[in-house]
Amino acid sequence: MNKLLDRLEEFIIAALMAVATVVIFISVVHRYASGYEIPGLQDWLLELNFGWAQEFCIILFVWMAKFGAAYGVRTGIHVGVDILINKLSGTSRAALINIGLVCGALFTGLIGLFGALFVWENGMAYETLSLFGGDIGDFYEGPTTPDLEWPTWMVYSAVPLGSFLMCYRFLQVMVSFARTGELPTHDHGHVEGLDDEDDENVLLEGEAFSIAEDIEHARREAEAKRPGSGK
Repeated sequence: MNKLLDRLEEFIIAALMAVATVVIFISVVHRYASGYEIPGLQDWLLELNFGWAQEFCIILFVWMAKFGAAYGVRTGIHVGVDILINKLSGTSRAALINIGLVCGALFTGLIGLFGALFVWENGMAYETLSLFGGDIGDFYEGPTTPDLEWPTWMVYSAVPLGSFLMCYRFLQVMVSFARTGELPTHDHGHVEGLDDEDDENVLLEGEAFSIAEDIEHARREAEAKRPGSGK
């Protein structure tokens, strides 16, 4: 189940990023191409309306950020200040880590709860009750976005969905830490598909700097030993 959720999470993030990139690229090309006075083509381009592209991409980036935050908890790529934790050991370190995970789960859970209530009252209740023939009561239809004219409750659904997923990831990390005593970590210098241990031609950053310093030192010594160098 967790593996299926992991793949779904990664697919959603990748799909949102890909769609946003394509839409932005087409919108920019359309904007500049429509400025050239090419008979027939310019008129056709000016008839195309890409005024919705910016709003659409903003919505995609909001959804991408919410699901990306949950992905960050699972993989350990969020930036954190861990100086104190690294100086502790044993029970003290475990207790402090668990407190942080509990706070993260509570915070994201509350954001998800309040976000769900806001989405429900902002138009989702009206749409749902109208669809199933229920009593609408005091619920209203809700506003729409300026360009796309989408119901805003659909856009704001990223808040409860992403927050609840992030809360689940905090709980997942907490259970994993209780079992193994390890937190998810991410090596920012690692590149997927590139195995440093199997490729002898790949240099670590520190090794590259060391070799460069040795070469520079040897070059300076060689220049100092040349005739007429004044030394």
